[in-house]
This record gives sequence, C-alpha cells and structure tokens, in this order.
Amino acid sequence: LSAGAGAATPAYAAGDSGRGKGRSKGFLWLAGDHHIHTQYSSDGKYRVTDQVRQGARHGMDWLVITDHGGSTHARIGVDKVNPDILEARDAYEDTLVFQGLEWNIPAAEHGTVFVHPGPGEVSVLKQFETDYDGSVKGASSSTPANEALAIAGLNFLAEQVRRRKVKDALMLANHPARKGIDSPHEIRAWRDATGTGDRQIAVGFEGAPGHQAGGLPAPLGPGGARGIYDGGPSANSFAGYPLESYRTWGGFDWMTATVGGLWDSLLAEGRPWWITANSDSHQVYGDTGARGGGDFNANGRYDDPVYAGQIDLTENDYWPGQYSRTHVGADGFSYAAVMDGIRAGRIWVDHGQLISGLDVRVSGGSRWATLGGALHVRKGTKVTLTADIALAGGNNWAGFTPRLARVDVIQGDVTGPVADKDTFTAPTAKVARSYEIGKSAGTVRVTFDLGRVDRPVYVRLRGTDGNRSAVGAMGAEVDPAGPALDVVGDADPWRDLWFYSNPVWVLPS
Repeated sequence: LSAGAGAATPAYAAGDSGRGKGRSKGFLWLAGDHHIHTQYSSDGKYRVTDQVRQGARHGMDWLVITDHGGSTHARIGVDKVNPDILEARDAYEDTLVFQGLEWNIPAAEHGTVFVHPGPGEVSVLKQFETDYDGSVKGASSSTPANEALAIAGLNFLAEQVRRRKVKDALMLANHPARKGIDSPHEIRAWRDATGTGDRQIAVGFEGAPGHQAGGLPAPLGPGGARGIYDGGPSANSFAGYPLESYRTWGGFDWMTATVGGLWDSLLAEGRPWWITANSDSHQVYGDTGARGGGDFNANGRYDDPVYAGQIDLTENDYWPGQYSRTHVGADGFSYAAVMDGIRAGRIWVDHGQLISGLDVRVSGGSRWATLGGALHVRKGTKVTLTADIALAGGNNWAGFTPRLARVDVIQGDVTGPVADKDTFTAPTAKVARSYEIGKSAGTVRVTFDLGRVDRPVYVRLRGTDGNRSAVGAMGAEVDPAGPALDVVGDADPWRDLWFYSNPVWVLPS
C-alpha cells in the first residue's frame, strides 16, 4: 500500500461537489456514476445526451457510459455511440463523460470497463470486447478456461496502457453477489492480475447495485426486489455463498454490507479493493418516455425515445445522481484525476443524499492518511481517526432533508494473504464503536482513538438514517445494528439510507 501520509493538507469530501466549487482541503471531490445504459443497450432506452443531461442536473461531475457488451455492440455499437459521447462532452463541459462498456466477465458477472478519452478509446474497447467478452466468446460458464480468459482481458487492458494506446483503463465489478457467480477466488484473481499501483486495472466492485427503485411496493412501484436482487443459486454459482447473499441489505450488496464478510476478507489481506455505488440506469421509474422503435440488431441501437403519454411506475431505475452517488477525491477536474482518485480508493458512497460531505483523517505522530491511504507509523504510536461529516444541507431528490442518525467505525486486523482464495470471512472485523448523531444540520465530528497501534489494522466508516437495522450475519458482538435484509416487494429506498467509506490502513513498523 502506498502511504497517504505526509501530505501537506487533509482531504475533504464535499459530497454536493457542485462543479466549479473548487478544492476543499487538498482534493476536489467529484460525484459520479460508472454504470449507465443508453439506446445502444438491447434493454436500454435513452440517448447519451439524456443520461448526461440528467446526470448533470442531479449533481454528477463525471459519468461512464456502459452499454452492454455483446455481438451487436462489439460489431457496431461501440463505434456508433462514440460520436454521441463526443457531442455530450462538448454540450456539457462541466461533466466528464467517459466511454466504457459493461463487460460480460468470462465465467462471472458484469463489470464496468472504461478508458481515458483519446484517439484510441474506441479501437481499444472494440478489440477488448471482441476478444474477451464472455457473451461474444461464448465463455459464460464457470470453468477454469473462462476464468483465465477474464484474466487475459485485464492483461490486455494493462498492455494497451503500457503501449500508450490509451492513457488509462479501469475495471470495477458490477452487482457482484446478485447471481452468486463472482466467486471469492475470481475476485482475488482480478485484483491481482496486473500488479499493484498504477498497473492495477481491476480495483473494486459495486458496494451497492443500481436498480434501487425495484423494491417500491406495487401498484405505485414495480413491486420487485431492490437492486433486482431476486434470484438464487444456479449451476454456475459459488456453492459457499448463503441464500441471503442473493438479496440486498439496506440497498447494499451482501459482500459489502456484511461486517466480517467478503469485502472485509479482501481488506484484511492489506490489498486495495474499493466500493462504489451507481444507478445502472436503463429505464427510469416515473418517466414518461417510451423506447423508440427500430431494428436493434441491424442498427446497434434503438431509435430515440418517444413520449408515452403516461407515467411508468413499473421501472426499477433512477437517473444518475438522483439516488446513488460515488464521491471521488481528485487532484483536479480532469479525466485522469478521476481515474487516479478511483484507483487510489479516495471514495465514499451514499444513497439519497444522506450526507453532503465527509472529511476522514487517520493520524499518528506527525503523519496522516485519508480514504484509500495507509498511515505508516512506528509501532506503539498513538493513532486517532477523525471524521468531519457535513450533514444534509437541504432536500434530496425525493423532496425531504435526510437525517443522519448514527455513524459506525468498523475496524479489522490486516492478517495478510489468505491460504484459501475462496475465503469470504474476516474474523477480526467488527463495529469498534458507534456514535449517535444528535444534530440535524451543520457539521459533526466523530473521533475514534485506535490507541497505541502495535499491529496492522484498517478502519472504515458506515452511517445510517436509523430507519431499518438488524443484527449482522456474524452476530451482535460483530455488528449489533447493521443493515436489514430488504423485503422483496416492500423496500422503499428513500426510507433506508446509508453511506459507506472506503478504508484507511494503519501499518506500524
């Protein structure tokens, strides 16, 4: 882990980072979404400009267009969407618009792949999709050969960066627990495939999936599952995952929501692996538009959407930024700075605009580190976590001001690489302390004393509106009031809001 220590100024995450607001204590915090579909997806509807316009309206500073990989997209869609993206970049100069795709990961689920804009963006994505997409290659089943093809795809991306075909490339796994087909050993293999630091291509997964309107009760909602997490195990699923992993918990994926679970088992290895939260926007709840006609397979896209003459209450999605936000600490307003911030893990996520800012600093001696960083100190140094949380400053997109009820500090030991790559528990991770929040406006400070640290540890934060909670899967000693299982057919996402931060490591020597 590279140290975030010794930097000149602390990082501050301004969640409502309106464009042009400037830096705040060292980083420019930019809200974004890396999982967005358009009329170039066979299950999509909107123009690129529709999604970018709505994202900008809802406070997004950066967006990734991620239409589904597949034979039609690889053949013509990846080419034809590019002029629309270029047009959106010109029309919305205050919004960074990346071209990416939703990779059908061989042997596994979907993942966002995106590259730095430039003359090679289309050719690199097209070759990647043609040669390494699980749907295109008929490589969806969980076999060692297909798992190897996924690794080869990540290595291809790393090679394109090395050869300067594109300036940078990243991959993040999407809705990882939905089908149970992202096994722990596959996730570790993606993480480790291309090396560490600037060479790492696969850097994280969605801590919370999109489709967050899916659980709104019928008849005024789709009446399904939050995140469309409504299935169960199949022949390709990892047999070790429990049935409850196929549902969301407070809107978050089971891998992230479980204290002492899979995400913590990755962090306990001391290797970077980050979480994000996105819209997965295909068709928006409450919209009045209908998909255009046309021959998708022939044209690589649908015709532009048309007015439907009625409000559609059966859809599962929100616009980018309307509900889910991924906040990235960047060195400036640029494509490279956003990608660097994501790779560095300077990320926190929230639902429903629960909070408007997060400033996390872990300090000891004369050094400090922020999200995604590592504090290197002498053994026995007294270490303190300080989090300044800017509470919601006004109404969210549902028309009310959220109230933060509680913040949890989660801590775990760094125990090193696991012998069994399919490990998905971390026995030392637990909620170390909880803080009831007694204010409804302004800023609150949470201070947690780690004591004199004599072993490597990490800490991360979680916060809730307090409306729904339950004892965590590992018991009350580990997580006395974690997110509750979302009820299929009755899960109003606006009444169950959480934020999560990425970790900070403390590495004594």
